[in-house]
Amino acid sequence: MQTTTKTTARSAFALAGVLTLALTGCAAEESDVSGDGDDGSEGAAEAAAIESVDELVIGLVPSQENATVVENQEAIADQVSEELDGFDVTVEVFDDYLGVIQGMQTGDVHLVMSGPVGMIQAEQEADGTSILQSVRYGSESYVTQWFTDDPDTYCQDEPVEVEQEEEGVEPFLFCNGIVEDGEKVDYQPMGEEALEQIEDGTTVSFVDEGSASGYYYPQTQLNELGIEVDGQFAGGHDQSVQNVYSGDIAIGTSFDDARENLAEENPDVGQEVVTFAWAGPIPNDGIVASAELTEEEQQTITDAFLSIAGDGDLEEGDPLYDVYEIEGLVEADQEALDGARTVYEEFGDQAE
Repeated sequence: MQTTTKTTARSAFALAGVLTLALTGCAAEESDVSGDGDDGSEGAAEAAAIESVDELVIGLVPSQENATVVENQEAIADQVSEELDGFDVTVEVFDDYLGVIQGMQTGDVHLVMSGPVGMIQAEQEADGTSILQSVRYGSESYVTQWFTDDPDTYCQDEPVEVEQEEEGVEPFLFCNGIVEDGEKVDYQPMGEEALEQIEDGTTVSFVDEGSASGYYYPQTQLNELGIEVDGQFAGGHDQSVQNVYSGDIAIGTSFDDARENLAEENPDVGQEVVTFAWAGPIPNDGIVASAELTEEEQQTITDAFLSIAGDGDLEEGDPLYDVYEIEGLVEADQEALDGARTVYEEFGDQAE
């Protein structure tokens, strides 16, 4: 059974739509607009900008520990509601991408925050529109990282150390040309010859069957190489790293660099789990708006999120950063998303 957690932010202006990052099966409570009688107020004008829905529902799928997302649900709902001058906003957290997409299909979710493949699924399967993409580490794209606890097999050169800023955390190891002169190279496919060392039937820890970096992109690489593996879904990026760190599985995938999420409790994770290949580049995760919202309403929501993101300097303590490590937001780059659309479509053809 699909499980969700839900947080709602309400204010006096209840005609506005609630921005939603999660799947909800509940309709918003109806209430009358209240105010001081000034029909020309800025708040009343903003609230009137969203009329297609009574409540804006945001659907979230955690990329890390679910507890972190739950802790920030209320703050995200409050921020969005405030930018929309008190329109009801509900944030719901889902176990997987499928649940969120189904929510948008049924009209219960109006905004989906998801990885690029989830964004394309929402476009093609729920008639959504991609409106925003995240900025992380100053970039609008990222890569899959392949990692292993068996560098003797999958590293074709000596692993290179990269120092970590967090005190007490040991340097992270990379091989196969991913790091040069102490810095990561530009995002591109790396370590492809090492991937050829993966034998048919090898167990691989993938993230989730809807994850771009954790499944679609790395599985596409394997398809191109003609390698059939025993894929096991970990349920999250952190969990995939944990599978390899604990020695349960020798190879795994995640976003770059999910090892950081385990480093505080496991400071040697970057020594025990070695990154040996990349897939991508992949456009960053973003936000998709439901077809139930008009173009004008979608732009109002876009502007609200851009206001929350500011100049791209979000940091620890800001809800969007704490949940997804988002530093900023930009309007969706449709050309960049075309690459994800191609992977999604080709992957579907190969799966049939």
